Order: sequence, then C-alpha cells, then structure tokens
Amino acid sequence: MNKKFFTTLVLLCAMVLSAWAYFASLDGKWTGNLNFNNENVPLTYNFKVDGDKLTGTFETSHGNGSIENGKVNGDSFTFSTNIQGLDIPHTGKAYADSVSLDIDVQGSNYHTTLARAK
Repeated sequence: MNKKFFTTLVLLCAMVLSAWAYFASLDGKWTGNLNFNNENVPLTYNFKVDGDKLTGTFETSHGNGSIENGKVNGDSFTFSTNIQGLDIPHTGKAYADSVSLDIDVQGSNYHTTLARAK
C-alpha cells in the first residue's frame, strides 16, 4: 500500500511541476498596453528563452526591434530595448497567466501587465 501511495504521489508532483513550468514559461507572444504620457501605447513582445538568456522582438506604435541583454532568473527577468537611439531597460516577473513589467524611460518608471496572446 505504501509503495502505491508513494508512486502516485511522485507522479502527481511531476504532473504539477510540468504544468507549472509550461504556464510560467515566458516563451511566446505577450500583449498589453502602456499608459505613456496620457497615450495608450499597445505593446507586443515575442519572448524566446534559452537557459538563462532571453531574446526576442518587440512591437509598439513608437518603434519595433530586438530584445537586448536579456537575462532570466527563475520567474524574474530583465532586458532592454532600443527605440530611436534610446535604451529602455525592462524588469519583469512571469506568472502563470500574465507578465508584470516595469519599464524605465529616461528615469521615469512605467508599469504594465501583459497577457499571453492567443
């Protein structure tokens, strides 16, 4: 009886961890909006994680480009973007169904939440 219980418990834990890893993964397309100087700016990020390295692309109404200097540490991550010569650092945290993102534009901090695109 104990062997069956232990085996069932191990399998259940493995399934829960696999599901968590899938839903907490940053890989993929994420969208949201940023209130920037009283303007609603749509944001799209396409993240690609390889170990602790984060790469990908971004799209906004102010410019498009590549994600630079991306690093992942557990559910936290950092990267920067460059729009019209302006380096814009980002700091974020991944959740099962959303991404919390803080964006520093020339010393002014902005916060937004992104959802996984369907």
